[in-house]
Amino acid sequence: MPKKGGKQAETGKKIHVPCKRAKVEASCPPSPMNYVSPDSVFESLIFPIKQEQFFKEYWEQKPLLIQRDDPSVAAYYQSLFQLMDLKELSSHGLYYGRDVNICRCVNGKKKVLNKDGKVNYMQLKRDFDQKKATIQFHQPQRFKDELWKIQEKLECYFGSLVGSNVYITPPGSQGLPPHYDDVEVFILQLEGEKHWRLYKPTVHLAREYNVELEDQIGNPTHEFILKPGDLLYFPRGTIHQADTPLGGSYSTHVTISTYQNNSWGDFLLDAIPGLVFDTAKEDLDLRTSIPRQLLMQVDIADSARRLSSFLRSLADRLENTKELRSSDMKKDFIMNRLPPFLGNGPDPLAPGGKLPKLDSKIRLQFKDHAIITVEPEQENSDEIRKEMVYIYHSLKNRRERHMMGNEDDDASEEGISEDSVTSLRFTRDHAYSGMQRNVGISINLTRLKL
Repeated sequence: MPKKGGKQAETGKKIHVPCKRAKVEASCPPSPMNYVSPDSVFESLIFPIKQEQFFKEYWEQKPLLIQRDDPSVAAYYQSLFQLMDLKELSSHGLYYGRDVNICRCVNGKKKVLNKDGKVNYMQLKRDFDQKKATIQFHQPQRFKDELWKIQEKLECYFGSLVGSNVYITPPGSQGLPPHYDDVEVFILQLEGEKHWRLYKPTVHLAREYNVELEDQIGNPTHEFILKPGDLLYFPRGTIHQADTPLGGSYSTHVTISTYQNNSWGDFLLDAIPGLVFDTAKEDLDLRTSIPRQLLMQVDIADSARRLSSFLRSLADRLENTKELRSSDMKKDFIMNRLPPFLGNGPDPLAPGGKLPKLDSKIRLQFKDHAIITVEPEQENSDEIRKEMVYIYHSLKNRRERHMMGNEDDDASEEGISEDSVTSLRFTRDHAYSGMQRNVGISINLTRLKL
């Protein structure tokens, strides 16, 4: 039972999940997830809360607890990841630090118990049983198909990267000290029970991870026990800690997180350079030199006033522009996201059917996995580069690299690069004027593999 002093997060009613679902592996219980569309997947995740209510009342505002008393949902959640999965996964060549962390919260501090090199399951289990250490498994969607399906659809839904971590904690133990994250967090309880305490944020919608001292965060605003099949959401910046109650079984939960570095501030940092570059082509004042030795001065108050004038002019131009370039955020998302879940059947990416004619209109088969940008031609080294339409896609992204960075030894040879995601390139005269609003494009070509 929860300790006294806290209160429950706002709770959804008991649920009966819709029966529509995609086919799953024979060994898995029926899925409560509706894979018809990205919207339907998110609706299944937060059922019975409606999307409109969620974004109006909870998103970036306050925690939401959905407690479910449905054995079929609990069985499905358990199938997403179990302690016993680690034995088989350890044979894939997992490494401490990269794939697995072993840790425990001791006197309000995180103590890392990682070994060196490859993970040995027997050693992992001994640390779990004898040292009461928490096992943190990074990005399980690389190995578990059902998590791949869920997170790929959620990336389509949010238009942002969606990562995950599994935490397995023995009874009477806690893995992490009180802290807050820089991501929106959805927690699915898979096995056992977990005692949670949430606290008022010290930094709302935080941009960084940070550990907080327990004697400085006050009393919990919410306190509850998560059981298999339950779901918890809280915004970035929410201070939290969780432990597995003594006397019961171990706890397994998965955190599904999104919206890291995806704020208006990040978008401005991405879009403003292109706006300044384009404006300087037409505005003589922006092309004039800065004062001599400006970069060597400490007091730049006079220059700050000049910059303020430039920013006001840019704001006026921004209100009247029909084109705002945000290439870096777009490309970072498309280059690092999951590829679509295509099942184990024939390759749907293989060319087939009739060849299009020169006047054919061609529709993208995986529209949610493609973005369109207008950029200077990348392969032309001439001083004057014409603008081109680029279509990037994530169909050939490597699932095993999702959210793992490029620290692998073979990253220089096989890592994801812009060239590997650039599928199509055209001059601007091949595009409709509505293309920049992602409405559609008309292209003359003989074969389209996207």
